[in-house]
Amino acid sequence: MKGDKAVLSALNDVLMAELTAINIYYIHYKMQVDWGYDKVAAHSREESMGEMKHADLMIDRILFLDGVPNMQKYDTVLVGNNVEAQLKNQYKIEIAHVTRLRKHIKTCLDKNDFGTKEILDGILEDTEESVDWIETQFNRIKDIGIQNYLTESMNKEGN
Repeated sequence: MKGDKAVLSALNDVLMAELTAINIYYIHYKMQVDWGYDKVAAHSREESMGEMKHADLMIDRILFLDGVPNMQKYDTVLVGNNVEAQLKNQYKIEIAHVTRLRKHIKTCLDKNDFGTKEILDGILEDTEESVDWIETQFNRIKDIGIQNYLTESMNKEGN
């Protein structure tokens, strides 16, 4: 099925963001494991895998619409040198992605591509959940301090 050029461009833009996020979350995961922060590391790994699923959805949709997925384009991979910096970097990319997705959902509506809109709606919901999780971590750090937060993160059990 031949897709609209604006929709294909939007899908490749989302793909770029997802590919970038995979790398950001995955390097943060590996660093956090190395530092012994298993709990937050598990979440970073889970996020990386979720971003991979989103990228997979984008690739499938681009191919379905007879487009070519651009696997070579990435945004800046923001790597934090400590857990708090990593959370800030993750927050930055997730907030930008919410804005990007809302813009591209509007494009899909304008082009009457409701199938693509539905896929992007699902990714937007996941992204908003990621933003909420990070905001919760910021609140916990504010409430208990970074050292207590990191101590809690060394334990794989609990929240």
